[in-house]
Amino acid sequence: MINRKPPPLWQPVLEGACGLLSGFAMTFRHLFRKPITEPYPEFKRRLPERTRATIILTRDPDGEERCVACYLCSGVCPVNCISMQSAESPDGRRHAAWFRINFARCIYCGFCEEACPTLAIQLTPHFETSRQDILKLLYEKEDLLVDHGGRNSEYNFYRHAGVAVAGGKGDHIGEEEPVDIRTLMP
Repeated sequence: MINRKPPPLWQPVLEGACGLLSGFAMTFRHLFRKPITEPYPEFKRRLPERTRATIILTRDPDGEERCVACYLCSGVCPVNCISMQSAESPDGRRHAAWFRINFARCIYCGFCEEACPTLAIQLTPHFETSRQDILKLLYEKEDLLVDHGGRNSEYNFYRHAGVAVAGGKGDHIGEEEPVDIRTLMP
């Protein structure tokens, strides 16, 4: 066993004083520098291209709303800030009778955008949503619905899926003619 002598009492006191003085020196150096302040409302910093902020509901190229009220976005939301009610139009097309997002709870994680099969829900880089009244952060479908297709303006869910096929097999977009399995037998 090695017997070590404890350090003298002045050594930890000196180390502590040096650490304290180095912090004060750093503060003193920056005390006389010109502050770097960006005037926020006048000068807005350019955000990265993939910034996620306010949620919008987009429309398909035909002008109809894309949301089919499948509840995937509300199911995947970790803070349960999305709620909706589904309805069906006379032509068999599903849509959201009402759609509501509570931005006071939203953490802008983007899970809802990833889960949406119709590309209806998209996150925009618009982040200035603060309000004095917290109830004004509760957005309804009319507040979220925009008149464009967002990043995927040409995609139309109902041309590929979502309603019963009107024509025969193989008539749908991107669908090949059915194969007769009897012709595959040896």
